[in-house]
Amino acid sequence: MVKPTLLVLAAGMGSRYGSLKQMDGVGPNGEAIIDYSIYDAIRAGFGKVVFVIRHSFEKEFKEMFAPERFGGKIDVDFVFQELDYLPEGFSVPEGREKPWGTNHAVMQGASAVHEPFAVINSDDFYGTDAYRVMGEYLSQLDGAKGEYAMIGYEVNKTLSDNGTVSRGVCTVDENRFLTSMVERTKIERNAEGTIVFHDLGDDQPLEENTPVSMNFFGFTPDYFAHSEEGFKEFLASDDVKTNLKAEFFIPLMVNKLVASGDARLKVLSTTAQWFGVTYKEDKPMLVAKIEKLIEEGVYPRNLWE
Repeated sequence: MVKPTLLVLAAGMGSRYGSLKQMDGVGPNGEAIIDYSIYDAIRAGFGKVVFVIRHSFEKEFKEMFAPERFGGKIDVDFVFQELDYLPEGFSVPEGREKPWGTNHAVMQGASAVHEPFAVINSDDFYGTDAYRVMGEYLSQLDGAKGEYAMIGYEVNKTLSDNGTVSRGVCTVDENRFLTSMVERTKIERNAEGTIVFHDLGDDQPLEENTPVSMNFFGFTPDYFAHSEEGFKEFLASDDVKTNLKAEFFIPLMVNKLVASGDARLKVLSTTAQWFGVTYKEDKPMLVAKIEKLIEEGVYPRNLWE
């Protein structure tokens, strides 16, 4: 068995939220969501955490999440995502300001990750059982290639009361292997109580238990090489040349590898409840839910003491 690594995507600035939410305190002693993620990962057998950040807040971030914060219970490393981190022969299109997206962030971990690894967002609270399930899966993959996984959440458990959300809407086969994943960027519950997305114009309904991706993936290291080639194809596409906001999402790469047969991805079930802070108005509910979990004994009140 191998100890997997946790790759934390923390380079986003949280534009809708309004601040650097990766470091925002949600626990009773100012703990960030990241703290609970690392705590759960340690309990699930992960041996290392790698943070993907930006140079613009490097000093502040490293001061808060220094290795000693976690009491030597897990190794810590940092890598960086910047707009001009591109393969040889490519340059940033004139006028481009938007980062290249989640899979570009994952790619930055290639130099620091050499074992099966999980990918999470820094601002999502995934729940203890999700880390347990993913840790068990990844620990069996030493030397494997193309055996990927994703924690699948029911869409009804991932909505915000304060605005629309983006989710990777999944379809699976009878063995819960992914057949396709489509990024939907405007999902909400409408006035009639139905879950819909309307990024295509008219409202399109979604079943309550539709599995969606919350960017909690599991990969083997071969994913980095596949992504490097996929990113070159993406950069050379007409879409990137004409759309300064085109992004290289994880679902884009996963779909490509599943369709080609180079990989398969298991959609793992979990009893965990997802919580998030897409908007500032989401924070009080998350704080209350964490307090409830502390009262139930899931987490200690002083996380790192």
